[in-house]
Amino acid sequence: MFQLVLGLLILIFGIFLKVTKDPGFEKSKKFSWMFIAIGILSIIGKLVIIYQTGTI
Repeated sequence: MFQLVLGLLILIFGIFLKVTKDPGFEKSKKFSWMFIAIGILSIIGKLVIIYQTGTI
């Protein structure tokens, strides 16, 4: 369960980096797609593992 929440937080942070206009985050904006991809992949991976073990 913690891994799903962590993946969701990483995804939300990536989206935040993508849409923010704050000048403090300008150097980190190029990493937004990386955070979005890692968040999506970790959520999908954890859901597949949960489904295969039958704990859903």
